[in-house]
Amino acid sequence: MNITHSISGTGDHAVAVTRVSDTQWHAMEDDRVVGRGDASRRPDGRLFISIDAWHSAVFDRIADAMLTDLPTPLYTVVDEADHDSRSAWERAGFAAARREWGYLVPTDPQVTGLGSPRLPSGVTIVPAGEAEEGPLRALDRVIRDEVEAAAGWRTMPAEILPRPAGTTVVDPSKYTVARHFDQYVGLIRVAPLPRQPRIGLIAVRADSHRRGIARALLTHALGSLHRSGTASAWAEVSESNAAATALFESIGARRAAATLELVRH
Repeated sequence: MNITHSISGTGDHAVAVTRVSDTQWHAMEDDRVVGRGDASRRPDGRLFISIDAWHSAVFDRIADAMLTDLPTPLYTVVDEADHDSRSAWERAGFAAARREWGYLVPTDPQVTGLGSPRLPSGVTIVPAGEAEEGPLRALDRVIRDEVEAAAGWRTMPAEILPRPAGTTVVDPSKYTVARHFDQYVGLIRVAPLPRQPRIGLIAVRADSHRRGIARALLTHALGSLHRSGTASAWAEVSESNAAATALFESIGARRAAATLELVRH
């Protein structure tokens, strides 16, 4: 695919924005790439775009080209503290849809106040890498369906890892599970990233809420990280998720960032 949009340049030369593939746009000035645009479809089906350009005029022209070529709605994410970036997207017609808090989560039980997991009667913890794959995938599907039927999966922290179509559990070894007798009822996913582990998901079946299962899962996961020498983890929580916000703040997690999801209809 090769669609070109000619525009005025940043200096004496014209800039051409070319769609070089289904998902990429380049802004060229005097045979130099002066900006790039990318589009990617998230697992939930939404189309997110990003733009990398030094000059605001080039950003605006890449945005114009992408908006001409792509269907709406379109989404993007920005650091709330990056006022220039937010302003650029707002010029392109994007508006804030939701906020996601980024938490720095301590792992030391003397800081979190979490000792050994306090497990409800009949509940046991299945450590990471030991869960049975079939029941784990079934639990993940039930939880996703429950979230979608309530607040909607779009309100959950963004999932950006590539995965085969229809697959929601990419790596079962990252999941710790809560089991009530012979049934899986809750899970937590921790990605052991090199710089800082990321708590990507913590969720419990609706019929097992308010029993302390989420807190027990978090206690186990943070305890494992602490014993491995990891001082802190990272977690994202939607501003609208009052239960998750209360859980993390009750153990001393600190808000360290905020991300805005913007949308253009």
